[in-house]
Amino acid sequence: MSEISESGGKGAFGQGNLQDPNYTPPLMTAVPLGIQHVLAMFAGNVTVPIIVAGAAGLAGGDKIYLIQMAMLVAGLATMLQTIGAGPIGARLPIMQGTSFAFLPVIIPIAASVKGVDALGIIFGATLVGGLFHFVLGTFIGRFRGALPPLITGLVVATIGLTLLPIGVEYVGGGKFAKFVTKDFGAWYHVLLGTIVIVVILATKFMTKGMASASAILIGLVAGYLIAIPMDMVNFSNVANAAWFAWPEPLKYGIEFQTAAVIGMCLMALVSAIETVGDISGITKGGAGREATDKEIAGGTMADGLGTAIGGLLGSMPNTSYSQNVGVISLTGVMSRHVVTIGAIFLVFAAFVPKVGAVVSAMPYAVLGGGAVVMFGMIAGAGLNLLSDVKMNRRNMVIIAVSLSIGLGLKAEPGVVGIFPQWAQMMLTSALFPVAFISILLNTILPKED
Repeated sequence: MSEISESGGKGAFGQGNLQDPNYTPPLMTAVPLGIQHVLAMFAGNVTVPIIVAGAAGLAGGDKIYLIQMAMLVAGLATMLQTIGAGPIGARLPIMQGTSFAFLPVIIPIAASVKGVDALGIIFGATLVGGLFHFVLGTFIGRFRGALPPLITGLVVATIGLTLLPIGVEYVGGGKFAKFVTKDFGAWYHVLLGTIVIVVILATKFMTKGMASASAILIGLVAGYLIAIPMDMVNFSNVANAAWFAWPEPLKYGIEFQTAAVIGMCLMALVSAIETVGDISGITKGGAGREATDKEIAGGTMADGLGTAIGGLLGSMPNTSYSQNVGVISLTGVMSRHVVTIGAIFLVFAAFVPKVGAVVSAMPYAVLGGGAVVMFGMIAGAGLNLLSDVKMNRRNMVIIAVSLSIGLGLKAEPGVVGIFPQWAQMMLTSALFPVAFISILLNTILPKED
């Protein structure tokens, strides 16, 4: 029988202990929970390099290498968060991965320059943007007073709300499937995604202990197995993938282009806001408390350093993965060592491409079923943070105006078409306008009793 954890829980399975970030669960418990985190972020992590490779006209070995580096850097950056190095790292269960937020900066470079030359420019900007992000982390704690639960709750809720369409699109057959195939929204995609949702909910609320904590993993595995006889799994990439491959630092060189560097640094501001929101969502959703200044600063620095490492090794910018916040909110498992197991698996998969190929063969509809639940839980974590906010007229106005403008501009980006491209990227990110407007209004509007 385990001892009572810092969070007050206890039990033979250790569910209460798992709510303590410093608790080390048995391997038989930690391994499946860690793999569950990898499955939750794997598709998003490898989708970004696939998109960039397509925009740059790359295929074959270059495309495979970008996918490998996405896994390797995600694993290394995650270990920076969970294990830490001095002041760097939140030492919380934060999963890192390649960020979709930077695509508006990267794709124009890849599409205009083309080929491996584009990668040198992208990775040069990634290196500088990561270092800029790291510097933000060294003093972001001083502005913690500007990030009360009203602000962080809005940011976390916005993250979840902006991700919800992606989960639904995955259920329909994949976020990009509707542009390249005719079966987007086909009944078999929707059925498979629905089965995954049902299995996750049934497992979570009709079982106990390990099974309940692994609900998302069980749902994804069940969907994967069901998809095989439905002929929805393509194992050709598994057969073609190599058994072992080494990373090659600076394989594509480094080139510093002013416009690319500026764009990357501006998006680093958005990524930093997202990281603060994710850290707040993890501590609130998993442990029922506010994040400390040390956790905020360490997590932001680790986020930036992980991105800079990616620029050297050949990976796109990294960020904390919001879908894994949803995993934590759903399972209540706060052990950072569980996520470290997932990070080790990612590093292993980077050296053994066949492992990644097996996971990447999972149909989008299966991933979508899990994403619908996880992304919804992120929005729920934001609402949980907002539950600590007194809902007077002032605060309700701040919430209303921030969400209306932030989500509205993302839904209709043409409204800001008169602005320069860098400004359009910031204004249509949803996260930046929500955070900026809510901080501004919270500062200037008079308080209410």
